[in-house]
Amino acid sequence: MIFLVLGLPLAGGVLELILPKNGLRNCMLFSVALTHLGCMASFWLNPPAAAINGFLGLDSFGIIILSIVSVLFFAVSIYTPGYVGNEKGRSNRVFTACLLLLLFSMTLVTVSQHLGLFWVAMEATTLMSAPLIYFHHRPQALEATWKYLVIGSVGIALALLGTFFLAISALQIKSLVLGDVLGQAASLSIPWLKLGVIFFVVGYGTKMGLVPMHSWKPDAYGEAPGPVGALLAGGVTNCAFLAFLRISQICHAADQTEFLRPILLALGIASIALASFFMIGQVDFNRLLAYSSIEHMGILVLGLGLGGLGLYGSMLHAVNNAFSKGLIFLVSGNLYQQYQSKRIRDIQGVLRVFPWTGGLLLAAFLAVTGIPPFGTFFSEFMILSAALANRQYTLAFFYLLFLSIVFIAMASVVLKMARGLPENGEVNRIQKESWITTIPPLFLAGITLLLGLYVPSFLNHALEKSSALLGS
Repeated sequence: MIFLVLGLPLAGGVLELILPKNGLRNCMLFSVALTHLGCMASFWLNPPAAAINGFLGLDSFGIIILSIVSVLFFAVSIYTPGYVGNEKGRSNRVFTACLLLLLFSMTLVTVSQHLGLFWVAMEATTLMSAPLIYFHHRPQALEATWKYLVIGSVGIALALLGTFFLAISALQIKSLVLGDVLGQAASLSIPWLKLGVIFFVVGYGTKMGLVPMHSWKPDAYGEAPGPVGALLAGGVTNCAFLAFLRISQICHAADQTEFLRPILLALGIASIALASFFMIGQVDFNRLLAYSSIEHMGILVLGLGLGGLGLYGSMLHAVNNAFSKGLIFLVSGNLYQQYQSKRIRDIQGVLRVFPWTGGLLLAAFLAVTGIPPFGTFFSEFMILSAALANRQYTLAFFYLLFLSIVFIAMASVVLKMARGLPENGEVNRIQKESWITTIPPLFLAGITLLLGLYVPSFLNHALEKSSALLGS
């Protein structure tokens, strides 16, 4: 079954390059996304057996991230035909092919149980997403794409060095299969392990967009079309977060959690702090969302570093953030096509002219900033509770302070966009609202709201099991 969930998007991506018409390629995209979603759902009932001598497998961490990727991609597969269709005369051949190949690479990340194969899969996500960022073929998009490729490649090269150092640490084990490393963690060379951890954190922290490795993110997210931004912020970053979960597993098994913890806490609070201040006074909506993503990546590693309830809260926040970011980037895609601009001053009066988009914009704002009853509020509150339980009162104070700044910065922008009027007092209607680009963000908004009201038992069990793997 693992080979099916990997083979479908890979074969679909190749076929997208062959199929002659946009409509056929859209059907292929949706069919693969739907089948992938069905396979993922079956894994919750019947977990797949390990394959290729343990190189491929699915544990509780993997199935949570795989579920995020599959559900988010399903929403994007519905949204994409409407979005690309509004770009008059554009072929979707390369775009849909790269989307499916990106799905393949993200899926491979989630099922990789060998740390070398995991690295290959993460590098593939960079290569498959770069052409998607260049979708609009503007000079700024080309610059953002190259910046993403260069900085991402440097980061992934550092992660490769971390993998080499971990391999040296595991010479007595003679394997980088996660199960073997965890089972014989006592025989790891601790100095080499610590060196490997540092390179892992810097390398995969670059893919997450943590401070100070974040410089590619505002440019890439600023130029990425809506559906691509949704996958980058909700899918690729969570794949990189899975690397942090893996190295945390190894450190826990090797009794080196106290070495990793202060690194995670420092990266987490620094990312939240920088993002909160850079969100003030932003003039480009997508760049604002990029800094919001940096903030939420900081929240993830902060919860991971706190441990205890913070572990559960961090994993739950990965789910909540993925769908809330997917929601707001799809709304951003609608706004760009309706106003032909990403500048905040040009996007005014959304509620009056585009009521569905305006309502979804307000819902997305509440979800992203962690306002109840959306799920992000409860996961962020769990991380705050973990900080207080650990008597990290200074950390908890600054955590609340920076979250408050983020709320104020986003509120000042979103409310102006939703209710304001442009300087000339008129709103030019470029594109009408379409059901095909309204239903997917509405679907993600429903999931985000549902997770605030009720966490399904199967998800709760997986989150508890994941927390237990890290000693919670």
